Amino acid sequence: MRLYILKRLLLFLPTLFGMICVNFLFVQFLPGGPIEHVLAQTLQSSPIENATQGERSRYLISESPNEEAIEALNKRFGFDKTLWQRFWDEVYRLLSFQFGDSFFHHKSVLQVMEEKLPVSLSLGFLTFVLTYLVCIPLGILRALKNGSQFDILSGWFTLVAYSIPTFALGVLLIVFFGGGSFWHIFPIRGLVSENFALLSFWGKVRDYLYHLCLPVLCLSFANLAFMSSLTKNAILNQMKEDYVRTARVKGLSELSILLKHVLKNAATTLLAGFGPYFLRIFFTSSLMIETLFSLDGLGLLSYDSLLRRDYPVVMANFYVLSLLLIVGNLISDLVLASLDPRISLSATDQLNGLRE
Repeated sequence: MRLYILKRLLLFLPTLFGMICVNFLFVQFLPGGPIEHVLAQTLQSSPIENATQGERSRYLISESPNEEAIEALNKRFGFDKTLWQRFWDEVYRLLSFQFGDSFFHHKSVLQVMEEKLPVSLSLGFLTFVLTYLVCIPLGILRALKNGSQFDILSGWFTLVAYSIPTFALGVLLIVFFGGGSFWHIFPIRGLVSENFALLSFWGKVRDYLYHLCLPVLCLSFANLAFMSSLTKNAILNQMKEDYVRTARVKGLSELSILLKHVLKNAATTLLAGFGPYFLRIFFTSSLMIETLFSLDGLGLLSYDSLLRRDYPVVMANFYVLSLLLIVGNLISDLVLASLDPRISLSATDQLNGLRE
Protein backbone atom coordinates (compact mmCIF):
# COMPACT_ATOMS: atom_id res chain seq x y z
CA MET A 1 0.00 0.00 0.00
CA ARG A 2 2.73 2.49 0.96
CA LEU A 3 4.75 1.65 -2.13
CA TYR A 4 1.71 2.15 -4.35
CA ILE A 5 0.88 5.53 -2.76
CA LEU A 6 4.51 6.64 -3.18
CA LYS A 7 4.45 5.56 -6.82
CA ARG A 8 1.25 7.49 -7.52
CA LEU A 9 2.57 10.58 -5.74
CA LEU A 10 5.74 10.48 -7.84
CA LEU A 11 3.58 10.37 -10.96
CA PHE A 12 1.37 13.18 -9.68
CA LEU A 13 3.57 16.14 -10.63
CA PRO A 14 4.57 14.91 -14.13
CA THR A 15 0.93 14.17 -14.94
CA LEU A 16 -0.20 17.56 -13.69
CA PHE A 17 2.63 19.31 -15.54
CA GLY A 18 1.64 17.52 -18.76
CA MET A 19 -1.96 18.63 -18.37
CA ILE A 20 -0.83 22.22 -17.80
CA CYS A 21 1.28 22.08 -21.00
CA VAL A 22 -1.59 20.74 -23.09
CA ASN A 23 -4.08 23.26 -21.71
CA PHE A 24 -1.65 26.17 -22.15
CA LEU A 25 -0.87 25.31 -25.76
CA PHE A 26 -4.54 24.76 -26.55
CA VAL A 27 -5.48 28.17 -25.16
CA GLN A 28 -2.55 30.07 -26.66
CA PHE A 29 -3.00 28.81 -30.22
CA LEU A 30 -6.72 29.45 -30.45
CA PRO A 31 -7.53 31.94 -33.21
CA GLY A 32 -8.21 35.44 -31.95
CA GLY A 33 -7.44 36.73 -28.50
CA PRO A 34 -8.47 39.17 -25.77
CA ILE A 35 -7.07 42.14 -27.72
CA GLU A 36 -9.32 41.37 -30.68
CA HIS A 37 -12.24 41.03 -28.28
CA VAL A 38 -11.52 44.45 -26.75
CA LEU A 39 -11.29 46.01 -30.22
CA ALA A 40 -14.58 44.36 -31.20
CA GLN A 41 -16.25 45.77 -28.10
CA THR A 42 -14.83 49.20 -28.91
CA LEU A 43 -16.29 48.99 -32.41
CA GLN A 44 -19.69 47.92 -31.08
CA SER A 45 -19.77 50.86 -28.67
CA SER A 46 -18.68 53.34 -31.35
CA PRO A 47 -21.07 55.84 -32.98
CA ILE A 48 -21.30 53.63 -36.08
CA GLU A 49 -22.71 50.63 -34.27
CA ASN A 50 -25.62 50.46 -36.73
CA ALA A 51 -23.58 51.53 -39.75
CA THR A 52 -23.15 49.53 -42.94
CA GLN A 53 -20.21 47.22 -43.53
CA GLY A 54 -18.52 49.76 -45.79
CA GLU A 55 -18.82 52.52 -43.18
CA ARG A 56 -17.40 50.17 -40.54
CA SER A 57 -14.39 49.41 -42.76
CA ARG A 58 -13.69 53.10 -43.36
CA TYR A 59 -14.01 53.75 -39.62
CA LEU A 60 -11.52 51.00 -38.79
CA ILE A 61 -9.03 52.42 -41.28
CA SER A 62 -9.32 55.99 -40.03
CA GLU A 63 -9.97 55.45 -36.31
CA SER A 64 -8.19 52.17 -35.54
CA PRO A 65 -6.07 52.15 -32.36
CA ASN A 66 -2.51 53.29 -32.83
CA GLU A 67 0.56 51.24 -32.03
CA GLU A 68 0.83 52.69 -28.54
CA ALA A 69 -2.69 51.54 -27.67
CA ILE A 70 -2.00 48.04 -29.05
CA GLU A 71 1.27 47.92 -27.12
CA ALA A 72 -0.54 48.94 -23.92
CA LEU A 73 -3.05 46.15 -24.44
CA ASN A 74 -0.24 43.65 -25.05
CA LYS A 75 1.42 44.71 -21.81
CA ARG A 76 -1.86 44.57 -19.92
CA PHE A 77 -2.54 41.00 -21.04
CA GLY A 78 1.11 39.90 -20.74
CA PHE A 79 1.65 39.38 -24.46
CA ASP A 80 4.75 41.56 -24.49
CA LYS A 81 6.65 38.50 -23.17
CA THR A 82 7.79 35.53 -25.17
CA LEU A 83 5.71 32.37 -25.30
CA TRP A 84 8.28 30.59 -23.13
CA GLN A 85 8.18 33.31 -20.47
CA ARG A 86 4.38 33.30 -20.45
CA PHE A 87 4.37 29.53 -20.04
CA TRP A 88 6.63 29.50 -16.98
CA ASP A 89 4.75 32.43 -15.45
CA GLU A 90 1.54 30.45 -15.93
CA VAL A 91 3.04 27.33 -14.37
CA TYR A 92 4.17 29.31 -11.32
CA ARG A 93 0.77 30.97 -10.90
CA LEU A 94 -1.11 27.70 -11.17
CA LEU A 95 1.14 25.71 -8.84
CA SER A 96 1.00 28.50 -6.26
CA PHE A 97 -2.77 28.98 -6.76
CA GLN A 98 -2.21 32.63 -7.65
CA PHE A 99 -4.49 32.68 -10.67
CA GLY A 100 -4.31 36.42 -11.15
CA ASP A 101 -7.11 38.70 -12.33
CA SER A 102 -9.70 38.10 -15.00
CA PHE A 103 -9.25 40.12 -18.19
CA PHE A 104 -12.91 41.11 -18.40
CA HIS A 105 -14.55 40.54 -14.99
CA HIS A 106 -12.28 43.14 -13.32
CA LYS A 107 -11.76 40.98 -10.25
CA SER A 108 -9.55 38.07 -9.23
CA VAL A 109 -10.12 34.68 -10.84
CA LEU A 110 -10.70 33.09 -7.44
CA GLN A 111 -13.49 35.56 -6.71
CA VAL A 112 -15.11 34.83 -10.06
CA MET A 113 -14.95 31.07 -9.48
CA GLU A 114 -16.25 31.35 -5.92
CA GLU A 115 -19.30 33.25 -7.19
CA LYS A 116 -20.14 30.50 -9.71
CA LEU A 117 -19.19 27.48 -7.59
CA PRO A 118 -22.43 27.14 -5.54
CA VAL A 119 -24.48 26.62 -8.70
CA SER A 120 -22.26 23.81 -10.01
CA LEU A 121 -22.02 22.20 -6.56
CA SER A 122 -25.79 22.24 -6.17
CA LEU A 123 -26.38 20.71 -9.60
CA GLY A 124 -23.63 18.13 -9.16
CA PHE A 125 -24.53 17.02 -5.65
CA LEU A 126 -28.27 16.67 -6.31
CA THR A 127 -27.64 14.90 -9.62
CA PHE A 128 -25.22 12.50 -7.96
CA VAL A 129 -27.62 11.68 -5.10
CA LEU A 130 -30.62 11.21 -7.39
CA THR A 131 -28.64 9.06 -9.81
CA TYR A 132 -27.43 6.62 -7.16
CA LEU A 133 -30.72 6.56 -5.22
CA VAL A 134 -32.60 5.54 -8.37
CA CYS A 135 -30.10 3.52 -10.39
CA ILE A 136 -28.72 1.22 -7.67
CA PRO A 137 -32.16 -0.09 -6.54
CA LEU A 138 -33.29 -0.29 -10.17
CA GLY A 139 -30.21 -2.30 -11.12
CA ILE A 140 -30.74 -4.66 -8.18
CA LEU A 141 -34.38 -5.25 -9.16
CA ARG A 142 -33.39 -5.87 -12.78
CA ALA A 143 -30.80 -8.40 -11.65
CA LEU A 144 -33.25 -10.22 -9.35
CA LYS A 145 -35.87 -10.28 -12.13
CA ASN A 146 -33.45 -10.93 -14.98
CA GLY A 147 -35.27 -11.82 -18.19
CA SER A 148 -38.69 -10.89 -16.82
CA GLN A 149 -41.09 -8.41 -18.38
CA PHE A 150 -40.01 -5.81 -15.80
CA ASP A 151 -36.37 -6.23 -16.81
CA ILE A 152 -37.17 -5.91 -20.50
CA LEU A 153 -39.42 -2.85 -20.12
CA SER A 154 -37.05 -1.08 -17.74
CA GLY A 155 -34.15 -1.88 -20.07
CA TRP A 156 -35.96 -0.31 -23.02
CA PHE A 157 -36.90 2.71 -20.92
CA THR A 158 -33.34 3.33 -19.76
CA LEU A 159 -32.06 2.84 -23.31
CA VAL A 160 -34.45 5.49 -24.60
CA ALA A 161 -33.44 7.76 -21.72
CA TYR A 162 -29.79 7.31 -22.62
CA SER A 163 -30.50 8.08 -26.31
CA ILE A 164 -32.20 11.43 -25.72
CA PRO A 165 -29.68 14.31 -25.74
CA THR A 166 -29.64 16.24 -22.48
CA PHE A 167 -30.38 19.54 -24.18
CA ALA A 168 -33.33 18.08 -26.11
CA LEU A 169 -34.73 16.59 -22.91
CA GLY A 170 -34.45 19.99 -21.23
CA VAL A 171 -36.43 21.60 -24.05
CA LEU A 172 -39.12 18.91 -23.76
CA LEU A 173 -39.40 19.40 -20.01
CA ILE A 174 -39.74 23.15 -20.46
CA VAL A 175 -42.45 22.65 -23.09
CA PHE A 176 -44.45 20.24 -20.94
CA PHE A 177 -43.80 21.41 -17.37
CA GLY A 178 -42.34 24.91 -17.62
CA GLY A 179 -45.28 26.74 -19.12
CA GLY A 180 -44.20 26.22 -22.71
CA SER A 181 -47.43 24.71 -24.06
CA PHE A 182 -48.98 22.53 -21.35
CA TRP A 183 -48.44 22.91 -17.59
CA HIS A 184 -46.59 25.61 -15.69
CA ILE A 185 -45.45 23.51 -12.74
CA PHE A 186 -41.74 24.30 -12.42
CA PRO A 187 -39.77 27.53 -12.90
CA ILE A 188 -37.42 27.52 -15.86
CA ARG A 189 -35.08 30.42 -15.10
CA GLY A 190 -32.71 31.27 -12.27
CA LEU A 191 -32.02 29.65 -8.91
CA VAL A 192 -34.44 31.49 -6.62
CA SER A 193 -37.71 33.39 -6.72
CA GLU A 194 -37.99 37.17 -6.52
CA ASN A 195 -39.25 37.02 -2.93
CA PHE A 196 -36.47 34.68 -1.82
CA ALA A 197 -35.15 37.11 0.82
CA LEU A 198 -38.54 37.25 2.52
CA LEU A 199 -38.88 33.48 2.94
CA SER A 200 -38.09 31.48 6.07
CA PHE A 201 -35.07 29.17 6.18
CA TRP A 202 -36.99 26.06 5.11
CA GLY A 203 -38.93 28.17 2.64
CA LYS A 204 -35.63 29.19 1.04
CA VAL A 205 -34.52 25.55 0.91
CA ARG A 206 -37.77 24.48 -0.76
CA ASP A 207 -37.60 27.37 -3.23
CA TYR A 208 -33.99 26.59 -4.11
CA LEU A 209 -34.69 22.89 -4.67
CA TYR A 210 -37.87 23.74 -6.57
CA HIS A 211 -35.89 25.77 -9.11
CA LEU A 212 -33.35 22.94 -9.54
CA CYS A 213 -35.91 20.19 -10.21
CA LEU A 214 -35.86 20.32 -14.01
CA PRO A 215 -32.07 20.85 -14.41
CA VAL A 216 -31.26 17.98 -12.04
CA LEU A 217 -33.77 15.70 -13.76
CA CYS A 218 -32.15 16.47 -17.13
CA LEU A 219 -28.67 15.64 -15.85
CA SER A 220 -29.80 12.46 -14.05
CA PHE A 221 -31.90 11.03 -16.85
CA ALA A 222 -29.00 10.09 -19.12
CA ASN A 223 -27.27 8.21 -16.29
CA LEU A 224 -30.18 5.80 -15.79
CA ALA A 225 -29.14 3.34 -18.50
CA PHE A 226 -25.45 3.28 -17.67
CA MET A 227 -25.65 3.01 -13.89
CA SER A 228 -28.60 0.60 -13.73
CA SER A 229 -27.05 -1.70 -16.35
CA LEU A 230 -23.69 -1.58 -14.59
CA THR A 231 -25.34 -2.51 -11.27
CA LYS A 232 -27.35 -5.31 -12.86
CA ASN A 233 -24.35 -6.85 -14.63
CA ALA A 234 -22.15 -6.60 -11.54
CA ILE A 235 -24.73 -8.44 -9.42
CA LEU A 236 -25.38 -11.10 -12.07
CA ASN A 237 -21.66 -11.80 -12.36
CA GLN A 238 -21.41 -12.23 -8.60
CA MET A 239 -24.45 -14.52 -8.50
CA LYS A 240 -22.54 -16.99 -10.66
CA GLU A 241 -19.66 -17.30 -8.20
CA ASP A 242 -19.02 -20.39 -6.09
CA TYR A 243 -19.53 -18.62 -2.76
CA VAL A 244 -23.16 -17.88 -3.73
CA ARG A 245 -23.84 -21.55 -4.43
CA THR A 246 -22.19 -22.46 -1.15
CA ALA A 247 -24.36 -19.97 0.73
CA ARG A 248 -27.47 -21.43 -0.88
CA VAL A 249 -26.45 -24.93 0.14
CA LYS A 250 -26.09 -23.68 3.72
CA GLY A 251 -29.72 -22.54 3.59
CA LEU A 252 -29.25 -18.77 3.47
CA SER A 253 -32.10 -16.84 1.89
CA GLU A 254 -31.65 -15.01 -1.40
CA LEU A 255 -32.13 -11.67 0.35
CA SER A 256 -29.46 -12.51 2.94
CA ILE A 257 -27.04 -13.62 0.23
CA LEU A 258 -27.68 -10.42 -1.71
CA LEU A 259 -27.27 -8.03 1.20
CA LYS A 260 -24.41 -9.73 3.06
CA HIS A 261 -22.27 -11.05 0.22
CA VAL A 262 -23.23 -10.11 -3.34
CA LEU A 263 -23.63 -6.35 -2.89
CA LYS A 264 -20.34 -6.08 -1.01
CA ASN A 265 -18.42 -7.81 -3.79
CA ALA A 266 -20.32 -6.04 -6.57
CA ALA A 267 -19.41 -2.69 -5.00
CA THR A 268 -15.85 -3.03 -6.32
CA THR A 269 -17.14 -2.69 -9.87
CA LEU A 270 -19.53 0.12 -8.99
CA LEU A 271 -16.83 2.10 -7.18
CA ALA A 272 -14.19 1.69 -9.89
CA GLY A 273 -13.69 5.14 -11.34
CA PHE A 274 -16.00 6.63 -8.72
CA GLY A 275 -13.81 9.72 -8.22
CA PRO A 276 -13.59 10.84 -11.87
CA TYR A 277 -17.26 10.07 -12.43
CA PHE A 278 -18.20 12.09 -9.35
CA LEU A 279 -16.19 15.09 -10.52
CA ARG A 280 -17.42 14.78 -14.09
CA ILE A 281 -21.00 15.19 -12.86
CA PHE A 282 -19.99 18.23 -10.82
CA PHE A 283 -18.00 20.21 -13.34
CA THR A 284 -18.32 18.98 -16.92
CA SER A 285 -21.89 17.86 -17.50
CA SER A 286 -23.87 21.02 -16.92
CA LEU A 287 -22.83 23.52 -19.62
CA MET A 288 -25.90 23.12 -21.83
CA ILE A 289 -28.22 22.80 -18.84
CA GLU A 290 -26.81 25.97 -17.26
CA THR A 291 -27.32 27.78 -20.56
CA LEU A 292 -30.84 26.44 -21.08
CA PHE A 293 -32.08 27.23 -17.56
CA SER A 294 -30.05 30.46 -17.10
CA LEU A 295 -27.94 29.06 -14.26
CA ASP A 296 -24.67 30.96 -13.93
CA GLY A 297 -22.26 28.18 -12.88
CA LEU A 298 -18.72 27.05 -13.65
CA GLY A 299 -19.72 25.35 -16.90
CA LEU A 300 -21.16 28.52 -18.37
CA LEU A 301 -18.24 30.53 -16.97
CA SER A 302 -15.72 28.28 -18.74
CA TYR A 303 -17.60 28.52 -22.03
CA ASP A 304 -17.97 32.30 -21.92
CA SER A 305 -14.34 32.74 -20.86
CA LEU A 306 -13.18 30.57 -23.75
CA LEU A 307 -15.21 32.61 -26.23
CA ARG A 308 -13.86 35.88 -24.83
CA ARG A 309 -10.31 34.47 -24.58
CA ASP A 310 -10.22 35.25 -20.86
CA TYR A 311 -7.08 33.14 -20.45
CA PRO A 312 -6.62 33.36 -16.65
CA VAL A 313 -10.16 32.07 -16.01
CA VAL A 314 -9.88 29.33 -18.65
CA MET A 315 -6.52 28.09 -17.35
CA ALA A 316 -7.69 28.19 -13.73
CA ASN A 317 -10.78 26.11 -14.56
CA PHE A 318 -8.75 23.59 -16.55
CA TYR A 319 -6.15 23.36 -13.82
CA VAL A 320 -8.60 22.87 -10.94
CA LEU A 321 -10.51 20.20 -12.87
CA SER A 322 -7.29 18.38 -13.84
CA LEU A 323 -6.06 18.49 -10.25
CA LEU A 324 -9.34 17.15 -8.89
CA LEU A 325 -9.43 14.35 -11.49
CA ILE A 326 -5.95 13.17 -10.52
CA VAL A 327 -6.72 13.27 -6.81
CA GLY A 328 -10.10 11.63 -7.42
CA ASN A 329 -8.44 8.75 -9.29
CA LEU A 330 -6.04 8.15 -6.43
CA ILE A 331 -8.75 8.25 -3.75
CA SER A 332 -10.96 5.95 -5.80
CA ASP A 333 -8.18 3.36 -6.12
CA LEU A 334 -7.36 3.46 -2.42
CA VAL A 335 -11.01 3.12 -1.38
CA LEU A 336 -11.47 0.26 -3.80
CA ALA A 337 -8.46 -1.61 -2.43
CA SER A 338 -9.54 -1.06 1.18
CA LEU A 339 -12.99 -2.53 0.47
CA ASP A 340 -11.60 -5.64 -1.20
CA PRO A 341 -8.04 -6.59 -0.18
CA ARG A 342 -8.01 -9.33 -2.81
CA ILE A 343 -7.69 -6.67 -5.51
CA SER A 344 -4.14 -5.72 -6.36
CA LEU A 345 -3.58 -2.00 -6.33
CA SER A 346 -1.64 -2.32 -9.54
CA ALA A 347 -4.78 -3.64 -11.23
CA THR A 348 -7.10 -0.81 -10.27
CA ASP A 349 -6.36 1.06 -13.49
CA GLN A 350 -7.85 -1.87 -15.41
CA LEU A 351 -11.00 -1.62 -13.29
CA ASN A 352 -11.16 2.09 -13.98
CA GLY A 353 -11.22 1.24 -17.67
CA LEU A 354 -14.45 -0.68 -17.11
CA ARG A 355 -16.09 2.43 -15.71
CA GLU A 356 -14.89 4.71 -18.47
